[in-house]
Amino acid sequence: MTEAAMKKNDIFTIKITDIGAHGEGIGRCEGMTFFIRGALIGDEILAAATKIKKGYGYARIVEITEPSPYRVEARCPAAGRCGGCQLQALSYDRQLEWKEKKVRDALTRIGGISEERIRRVMEPVVGMEEPFRYRNKAQFPVGYDGGEIVTGFYAPGSHRIVPVKDCLLEPEENADVLAAVRRYMRENGVLPYDEAAGSGRIRHILIRRSFSTGAMMVCLIVNGGDLPQEERLVAELRKVSGMASIFLNTNTEQTNRILGERLRLLWGQEYITDVIHRVQQEENGFVQTSESVTFEISPKSFYQVNPAQTEKLYSIALDLAGLRGNETVWDLYCGIGTISLFLAAKAGWVYGVEAVKEAVADAKRNAALNRIRNVSFYEGRAEEILPEWARGEMRRPDVVVVDPPRKGCDFACLTAILSVRPERIVYVSCDPATLARDIRILEDGGYTLARLRPVDQFCHSVHVENAALLVRGGAEAERT
Repeated sequence: MTEAAMKKNDIFTIKITDIGAHGEGIGRCEGMTFFIRGALIGDEILAAATKIKKGYGYARIVEITEPSPYRVEARCPAAGRCGGCQLQALSYDRQLEWKEKKVRDALTRIGGISEERIRRVMEPVVGMEEPFRYRNKAQFPVGYDGGEIVTGFYAPGSHRIVPVKDCLLEPEENADVLAAVRRYMRENGVLPYDEAAGSGRIRHILIRRSFSTGAMMVCLIVNGGDLPQEERLVAELRKVSGMASIFLNTNTEQTNRILGERLRLLWGQEYITDVIHRVQQEENGFVQTSESVTFEISPKSFYQVNPAQTEKLYSIALDLAGLRGNETVWDLYCGIGTISLFLAAKAGWVYGVEAVKEAVADAKRNAALNRIRNVSFYEGRAEEILPEWARGEMRRPDVVVVDPPRKGCDFACLTAILSVRPERIVYVSCDPATLARDIRILEDGGYTLARLRPVDQFCHSVHVENAALLVRGGAEAERT
């Protein structure tokens, strides 16, 4: 079958050789690349074309004629239907192998770094011994399915809710929270939010859990300022083990943004606390040290969702920074100060920059909570505030640390970093593609990628975190 002859609904056989950015299987047939949801590396499948483009297309599985040797039985009954676990049917060791490949491919294709140099600078991915029940935060949409009130996750590429009573990436107590809210809604006639009509009350349920204390925080996002019989809701939720904090958040806008501006405490504490320990790598893996930082977390706080892997990621970043006690560090996109406060224990002074006002307030409070005095936090966009610092208003940095959102660093931010020429740049990234793009810019500006280590923060998903070190100068041959 040729490209010209290929059309929608044609049936063909294909071998899956890779995984795409959204977890879809990738294979080639008659010169065309096909993307097939649910297919895994190593599968041989009978597929039906669903959409044909020039040189590529999309297809669905008709039959898996020969399952991949890496295919395993997914533990969650919703895996493959909800949008959370794209890779759960792929063996975990193969997931890690693919994530390493994803990073290498981005560095080569986008960053222009040779495979030989990648082998020298890239260290093995840091995985988990037990890659389930690791998330400390979840946001569940609320809706109807067959006339029943359901909670769950959106199906891939849609706002159709796949009912999930117990997500296996979340603590078991989350299932009790969801059941309590559904029970309250049924007994008190509270309707789920209807996106199309803009009617109904409860939109999402946000749950946080501190893995160090066991404290639970629940925030209901509602289409309005209150709920009927709020005391009954509180009574139901207080039955859940570890419940410490119950909030209502008002969001009356027709938007995909989950949280609104107005937040009201119904019962309990304004914050829950969590502890991140510094770890060090030994022969048998990572071992906790006595050094730790305590954080107060609110419903709106940005906080890494996998605490066990966060300890490893931040400890790797601290190691890459190479601090000896007198350095000035700029921490950009600092959030609630998680990395800043880790760095402060080893630095002379740390300046943190964050655009979100509430996060800056959280960062200052967390510094006071830990009695850390050699750190200052500033509100503003990194790309706007850095040029002012670069003109001499702040001490020139020895080390710059960046932990930007998935879109990577703004070009103006990278330009400002290059203008102050720190000795080292530590780049923490949740997207290998934008990391590779920014590494290319920094290398063109006179830096050299010296070390990089992936960390599997989001097990069973297509995402992978990285911590990279760039050093000023270096042999020109290293940057080819």
